[in-house]
Amino acid sequence: MKYTRLTKEQLDALQPEFINFLASQTITAEEWKKIKKEQPHIAEDELDVFSDLVWEGALTKATYLENISKSQLYLFHLDIEAMHVFLIKIKNEEVDLLTKEGFYWLEKNITDDDKIDILTASKEYSGDKNLDKFQLIQQGAFISKGEKYKSIKKLFS
Repeated sequence: MKYTRLTKEQLDALQPEFINFLASQTITAEEWKKIKKEQPHIAEDELDVFSDLVWEGALTKATYLENISKSQLYLFHLDIEAMHVFLIKIKNEEVDLLTKEGFYWLEKNITDDDKIDILTASKEYSGDKNLDKFQLIQQGAFISKGEKYKSIKKLFS
């Protein structure tokens, strides 16, 4: 398995896609029940293959990731050749970026060097672009539409 198995909740949400996946392998609903009961290791393998396919599709489409903590914000743009990141560090311990108020404070003070550090970096992908993206997700990032990244980039362009 290249990534991780989808959770039960994720698999439940993707039930129609999973049914199509099984059908593409000519496995009927009745056969699936039998496999789960009599050959659970094969059922596990099928879930792993399906999970990898879902992850591969999502990661291929992902062009922005965000990782937010109380005092730091990582905004990633994942282009064809490299990953680009804005790291925003809040120097005020009273601000919590995990709250609406914290984000409002950030927007109001974004250009104040005494309150906020903003660093930028770029890194070329390793041999497997999607695995690089997945590792960021494993570290707490989530796929986004990139609005925060784009607005920060606009401020500094």
